[in-house]
Parts: sequence; structure tokens; C-alpha cells
Amino acid sequence: MAEGRVRAARNPAPPTPCGDTNLLAPCTLTPALSQRERGSEGGYAADAGTLFALFVFHPSRRTALTGRKSLSTGDKALEINSGDTAWILTCSALVLMMTIPGLFLFYGGLVRTKNVLGTIMQSFVAACVISIVWVLWGYSLAFGPDVGGIVGNLDWFALNGVGAEPNADLVAGVPHLAFMVFQMMFAIITPALITGAFAERAKFSTFIVFVILWSTFIYAPLCHWVWGGGWMGAMGALDFAGGTVVHISSGISALAAAMVYGARRGYGRDAMMPHNLPFSVIGASLLWVGWFGFNAGSALAADGLASVAFVTTNTAAAAAALAWMFTEWATGGKPTLLGAATGAVAGLVSITPAAGFVSPVSAIIIGAGGGILCYVACNLKARMGYDDSLDVVGVHGVGGIWGALATGLFASTLVNSGGADGLFLGNPGQLWIQFVSVVATMVFAFVGTLVILGVLNATMGLRVSDDDEQMGLDLSQHEERGYSW
Repeated sequence: MAEGRVRAARNPAPPTPCGDTNLLAPCTLTPALSQRERGSEGGYAADAGTLFALFVFHPSRRTALTGRKSLSTGDKALEINSGDTAWILTCSALVLMMTIPGLFLFYGGLVRTKNVLGTIMQSFVAACVISIVWVLWGYSLAFGPDVGGIVGNLDWFALNGVGAEPNADLVAGVPHLAFMVFQMMFAIITPALITGAFAERAKFSTFIVFVILWSTFIYAPLCHWVWGGGWMGAMGALDFAGGTVVHISSGISALAAAMVYGARRGYGRDAMMPHNLPFSVIGASLLWVGWFGFNAGSALAADGLASVAFVTTNTAAAAAALAWMFTEWATGGKPTLLGAATGAVAGLVSITPAAGFVSPVSAIIIGAGGGILCYVACNLKARMGYDDSLDVVGVHGVGGIWGALATGLFASTLVNSGGADGLFLGNPGQLWIQFVSVVATMVFAFVGTLVILGVLNATMGLRVSDDDEQMGLDLSQHEERGYSW
């Protein structure tokens, strides 16, 4: 059975004295076996460790939250749940909004005036290209019947066998096509994120081929490893909504791209200030809103677990924005709007793998940690000598790594009974599993991207000419101007 993103039971565990459905009601603990000893029988041991765990890791002080039930192949699993289906389709639209227009506004405002249309064009065309690739072969490679735990086969090529009825091996109660299109939106935004690393200097024709190759040979296998029944999911790696699949893969691939493309002309010498900060803040705000579809939608049902992911997502974004702002204020003299907006994105990245496995209090820690770590990483870029134009490595790479490891620290089966406890709840093995998944993702994405870019550089060339770069991508690649004045 292919593993989905969520491993939670729809029916709550047997009630305990702390299971009152009124979340504001007092919680009375009674002596019981420990979590490890009691399994799913219910009850809490009234010790200091349990009290701490209930406060930090358990958002509602109930024995379990409602989530997606274990899949079965019975007739009930093949019935369409209209509420869940509406939720998944709505979230699909929200995640698409993250790329067009969220990401292209965020990136478009950060580049210089002469490159705004070229930057927007990359995200827009990535959405078009991946929409076709995903329908033809990408979805089958990512979620099709497993081949050795590495990739799916091509049984679902061109959506053969993917129809309006549910596939109980993936998610019960939702049409297979709805699940497919939800996953498509993740496949769209991931290579679009990478474009920030080589902004203002990439040849557009080569970019299109890169998107096709990268989504086929990097994204689809990695997606299968984690969510499609591959070896990483089987190992027990926790990635609720794409910490490894989306953010680490794009961030580390961005590092490879920045190294291969080389720096922009005049980098370190000429001023390269953002030309339209309101654009970027609007884009970051749309990313924040769309991220609710990204994370809460990954519950794959309109249920209690989606509510948890929704709350942790918002909480982490706010904590990271404040952490970045205060860190910048303390080290740079003044807080900036761009810094706060970038911090919010860093928090959203950091909470992505953990969103359905941790409590809101843990989300504060994860978000604040992401804001500070990503701020430091982005400011170290110049010292390390690579030109990651729009800080993809510092935000998505570093934030994704932190989030994946933090999941191994803060994850709790009190939040998601289908997940696992992390280090702080007595399971150090989960942190090791998260570490292995992070390293494997980094190596695969970095080496694979280097190979793809090396081949493209030798056959098509990656960069525009110096004259075209000086002119700007808007005119040299598209014969358009972003502004008429």
C-alpha cells in the first residue's frame, strides 16, 4: 500500500479523564501506564514529564485528534466524501496561488526593474510546463505502483486508470483525480522556487528544459521515496507536507544552480536592490495564505488534523517573522518590512514537515528557530562566495533542514497518533531517521542537479550573454518592458 502523508486514525482513542471535548474544561490526570507502555489503551501517567508533554506537545489535552482513518479496500473507502473532496480541491487552488501569483510577485519585486517580467515568466511557465508533465508521466513516477522503493512505474502514464473514483491505497473518500491535482501543485512550486537562485541571468529556453528534467529525475523519485510508497516513508521518515520533498530539494538544488551559473555581472560591486518591495510583501502574504492549503490540505481530509496543521502553520509563520525582525533589529539597527516578510516565509518552510505532528507551542519554537537560523544563513551568503540571488538556499534549504530535524525533536503521537514521538518524548530513533532522510535528500538533489545542469550547459548553455544580461531579461529574452516610464 502506498503511504499517504498522514497516518492518523479518524476515530479518537478511548476516552480518559482528560478526554473532555470541551477544550476549556479542566483536565484531571489519573495514574496510568506510560505512553510507551499503554499503547493505544488511553490514560496518562501523572508525572512531571507527562504534564510537560501535555502542555507543549498536545494542543487540546485530548487523548487523540480526529484525522484520516487507516485506508481499506472496502466499499466504504470507495465512497466519495463531498466535504473532503471540496477541501482538497480548494487547497489545490490555494497551493497553485502560492506560485501564481504569490511566488512570482515575491520574486518579481526582489529583482531589478529590467528583469521583473523575466522573473515572473519563469514561475508562470513552470506552472504550465509541470501541469503537462505531471499529467503525462510525472504523477505516475511519483505515485504509481512501486518499483524497488525508488520510483513509481508508468502504469498511470497519461492518467491511465486515474479517474473520478477514489483510490483507497492513496486516500479514501476523495476522487483519484482530486488527489492527483493536489499533488500537482506541489510539483509546480518546487522547481519554481529554484529560479530564485539564478534570477537575472538564466537563458529562458534552457530553463524550460531544466524544469522538465528536474521534475522528472529529481522531484518525482523523491516524492515517491517519501509519499508514494518508497524507502524513505517505509523507514518511518515524517514529512507532513514537503520539508524534504519540496524545500530541502529546492534549496539544495538552488545551491548547485548558484554554483554552476556563477554570479551576476557586477555582483558584490554594483547595487542590486529590490525594485518593488510592495510587490514582494504582497507575494509573501499570498504565500502565507496559500500555505494553509499546502499544510492543512496535506491532512487529505477536512478534519481535526487539518485544523492542527492550520494552526501550527499560522503560529510558526508569526513566530518566525517576529524572530527575524527582532534579530535584524538587534544586529542591523532597524527592523525592515522585507525582513519580517522573509522571516514569515522561513517559518512557513520550517513548519511544513512538522505541521501535522506537533502542537502549536512546539510550532512557536520551530518557527522562531527557523526565523533566526535563516536570517543568519542569508547573511552568511556573501562570505561563502555564491550568488543565490533571492536567498533560496538560506530560506528553503536551511529552513527545510531545520524543520525536518525539528520534527524529530517535537513530534508527538498525542497530536497525531499515526505519526511517531520525537526525541523530547523519549524516541531518539526518530531524530536519527529524520537525519538520514535529510542527508539522503541533500545528496540526491545536489548531485542530480549538478548532472542536469552540466548536461544542459554543454548542450544549450545556461546563461544569457553579457550584453543580454546588461540589457535585462525582459528585453533580451521576451522583448517586453515591465514598466512604460
